[in-house]
Amino acid sequence: QLQASGGGLVQAGGSLTLSCVVSGFTLAFADMAWYRQAPGKEREMVADIGRSGQTNYADSVKGRFTIARHVMENTMYLYLNSLKPEDTGLYYCNQNPGLPNWGQGTQVTVSS
Repeated sequence: QLQASGGGLVQAGGSLTLSCVVSGFTLAFADMAWYRQAPGKEREMVADIGRSGQTNYADSVKGRFTIARHVMENTMYLYLNSLKPEDTGLYYCNQNPGLPNWGQGTQVTVSS
């Protein structure tokens, strides 16, 4: 299971930290990612972290978002900085590629 949390309403330029508590599998042995779905748009990957720890970011968030994981806690994080209104969306954590059950996600809303 994947439980994402930490979303909220923030002004442009602000920051948030999203958490993803993983159960049922070991984070250390999984390729993981954060995804988001903006209103009226398809879900997209914003950042991924491989089992080796290598990270990749969508161009739209590069330099502003940081993906990390705490293996001992089986928890993944997404640090969102310099937020923009276009970052608004429902954020999900999942394996990469995603498991069928996406969970409820956590809503991030950035006001201008």
